[in-house]
This record gives sequence, structure tokens and C-alpha cells, in this order.
Amino acid sequence: MRAVILAGGRGTRLQEETDVIPKPMVRVGGLPLIEHIMRIYAAHGIAEFVVALGYRGDIIKSYFAEHALMRRDFTVDLATGATEAHPEQDGDWNGWRIHLVDTGLETATGGRIARLRDWVGDETFCLTYGDSLANVDIAAALAFHRAHGGRATLTAVHPPPRWGHLVLDGDHVTEFREKPSPGNEWINGGYYVLEPSVLDLIEGDATAFEQGPLPALAERGDLHAFRHAGYWRGIDTRRDLFDVREQWDAGERPWLRR
Repeated sequence: MRAVILAGGRGTRLQEETDVIPKPMVRVGGLPLIEHIMRIYAAHGIAEFVVALGYRGDIIKSYFAEHALMRRDFTVDLATGATEAHPEQDGDWNGWRIHLVDTGLETATGGRIARLRDWVGDETFCLTYGDSLANVDIAAALAFHRAHGGRATLTAVHPPPRWGHLVLDGDHVTEFREKPSPGNEWINGGYYVLEPSVLDLIEGDATAFEQGPLPALAERGDLHAFRHAGYWRGIDTRRDLFDVREQWDAGERPWLRR
């Protein structure tokens, strides 16, 4: 089982961070978002990743190439310059395989997925974006997908409440309430389980996955929702990033399996 991570966008709404690095490399607790996401999957036994690169993909390549070496012992032959890395022993990345694939600078999300056809092969695969954190039960989502037998599963989540609100009695403010509990609304949380045939619905590089293939699957009754009522946070704004960093600093890491 492989998990595809879309990591090629520009992240313009976090421009203060993404002027120099791609959005999946924005740090929370010293680790880039993309590594947090990989740990979510690895906690459920999925440790092979295909990363669709685009904007500043060299930064992501350098991170994994350099840190893979820095996290383990290695031997350098000073006569030849050859470097031999020793197996990692019980490390965070033990057993992980990461394929870093350039999918173009301006390619849309669907186009990036289509460019990974050879990497996906003929097997069911997971897909997500490089900018949302959640404690989704990946194993349960896979079981749900296999049970319904359709081509696509998305994870439905409650949008996080962003604002507190006022309780009014006429023109009088009677109470301040903090962020209310999520209601009955559901949004696409961006954690998918897909069959390779979904790629046949992608016309080319300009196809946005969310605007072409997903509506087509829904019209055919071939898109199913795995409901996730737990933690989910998309990192779209400075406020989102501030909130998850604040959680981390307080010792709260709700997206990581304990």
C-alpha cells in the first residue's frame, strides 16, 4: 500500500512562510508538515510514500536526502569520497520508502496524480494533500473502502469552528461563548482511498482533481464518504499554523497516534 502526497502547490495564503519553502515544509514542532502526515500513515502500517513535487521541490528532496543520512551512522571513505549509510536502528523512519517525483511547476492537482500512474500501478492507494493534519483512522477508512467496493472514498470531516460568538438579548450582549462545537456540516477532509481507475477520469495537467474527477465520481454514485468526527485541521492561514504550533508547544498533538 502506498500513500500519495500532493506537495507541489505554491501555498499563496501562507506567503510569509512559502516565499522560500514549499508549504509542506512549513515546520510544526521542528518537523515539516509533510513528515507529520507521513507519521499519520506510518502509525497505520503504511510506510511507502509517493510525493508529487512542484514548487520548490528541491527543498523537499534535500530534506529527505540529507536527513536520511544525518539520522543514522555512516562511513566515509576519504580516499574515494564514497559514503556508506548504516541501517537505521528503531528510528522514526525505520522501514519508510519515499519516492520523490517532479510533477511540474504549474500542474493542477489532478494532473499531478495522473503523472504518477506508473508509481500507483494497479493497486488501491491512499492520497492526501501536504497541508492538513488529522487523526483519521486510516485502517478503518481502508476497510470501509473495500467494503463498499466503489472506486473512491473521501474522508468527511467537520470544519473547525473559527470564531467565538455572542449571545444577544435584543441589543444587549448577555454572554461571550468560545468556539462552538462542530455542527452537522461535513466537508472534504482530503484523506482519500482510491482505485487506479480513477486516473482515467483525469484529462490532463490542467485538470483539478476536486473539480473534475470527484464530481464525476459523485454523479456516478461511485464516491463514498468515510465519516471522521475526530481531529482535523487544514493549514491554510497564519491563524491555522499558529493554532497547531500552539497545540504542539502545549504538549497536545491530537493528529499523532499515541
